[in-house]
Amino acid sequence: MTVAGLVLAAGAGRRLGRPKALLDWDGEPLLRRAVRLLHLGGCDPVHVVVGAGAGRLPALPGAVPVVNPRWRDGLGGSLLRGLDSLPDVADAVVVVLVDQPWLTPAAVRRVRAAYAAGAVVAVAGYAGRPGHPVLLSRATWPLVAPYATGDRGARDFLRARADLVTVVPCDGSAADVDTPADLARVHPGPSLP
Repeated sequence: MTVAGLVLAAGAGRRLGRPKALLDWDGEPLLRRAVRLLHLGGCDPVHVVVGAGAGRLPALPGAVPVVNPRWRDGLGGSLLRGLDSLPDVADAVVVVLVDQPWLTPAAVRRVRAAYAAGAVVAVAGYAGRPGHPVLLSRATWPLVAPYATGDRGARDFLRARADLVTVVPCDGSAADVDTPADLARVHPGPSLP
């Protein structure tokens, strides 16, 4: 069973004033941290969808950069571009957003374990609220496509097809960084091994 990892990191970070992928978090760019998170959680290969700031990205050992030339169209297009980029051997994918530095490798491993136990879609849950990482089995990718438009990724699909979703209790937080105040509020984040 091959479970790939996918980091969505194409946005310009309008509210933040610069691409989130380039932010430094405890001495490490958020993008590199997200790649490492997925590897530590057992995902391979790891693809990274980039757009704004693509020419200024840090080196990404162990990751395949995937340029989304239409990144301005929103998250939905980046998700679809990322899914299309994955190799045929990928049975499922764990999706994370670059701006969620509180995610843990344990959360990635938990959604992978739920998939190994038969879940079609596994979503991390924090205090009963769904968040990332999100695992999508390959069979669901065509089902996600009609919902992934504009700034909407898989959220509407997950709501519409709740019958397919297994929520996996996780520790930590899926809080994201959208503004300089968010960055100051949650910095520094937990260190990854």
